[in-house]
Amino acid sequence: QVQLVESGGGFVQAGDSLRLSCAASTRTFGTYAMAWFRQAPGKEREFVAAIHRSAGIISYADSVKGRFTISRDNTKNTVYLQMNSLKPEDTAIYYCAAGVTIGTYNNWGQGIQVTVSS
Repeated sequence: QVQLVESGGGFVQAGDSLRLSCAASTRTFGTYAMAWFRQAPGKEREFVAAIHRSAGIISYADSVKGRFTISRDNTKNTVYLQMNSLKPEDTAIYYCAAGVTIGTYNNWGQGIQVTVSS
């Protein structure tokens, strides 16, 4: 199992930016595909972005394309989510996830709140 700890959330105004970080407690971080999901109040958890272990494959939900950027630093065992031009509808708990391949995640962080005010 991989322990994942998110940080960087908070309360911002519409149009602002935030960068989320997710630190993984594993020496084999480079072998994991990583992803971000989010869950808004009263809604199901939804996919936000994913990055292959080598960063050669990256995917985004349509709702965040052009505004969010996922990246990873395998030397720091950390994955990032740069969120620009935030909208109130981006308000949610954001979760970091890790898995052997993109689309199959069996390790989850505890989540971190992002609130965007209009």
